[in-house]
Amino acid sequence: MSNHALVSLVTLVSLMVFFWTGLRVGRARGTYGIKAPATTGHEEFDRHFRVQMNTLEGLVIFLPALWLFAVFGNEQIAAGLGVVWIIGRVLYAVTYVADPSKRSAGFGISALAMLALLLGALFFVAKALITSGV
Repeated sequence: MSNHALVSLVTLVSLMVFFWTGLRVGRARGTYGIKAPATTGHEEFDRHFRVQMNTLEGLVIFLPALWLFAVFGNEQIAAGLGVVWIIGRVLYAVTYVADPSKRSAGFGISALAMLALLLGALFFVAKALITSGV
């Protein structure tokens, strides 16, 4: 039985990426004088904030799909897809802040990895249910 160390590491790194986006929002707040609780006010701050919120929105799907794929399917493939998702999110974050029109590659990479995890998890869970006679 696996202790799921690989997928645990991917989970922690994905959460660190989210934490990093939060630090960037905080720095942008200071740089552009955006006082809490405001969530808009300067275009570059707005970009940082949207990156953080988009990453949070993605984590809601990514993390359960990652774990279900790993537990019911293959942990190594799940971890690999998770690393691809992380790379996509970092690329998305950097390009979105620099120029929102160039965010597509990072978004696409992370979206495809998430879709693969989601569909893979669905397949493996359905297979487990069928095998168990449910």
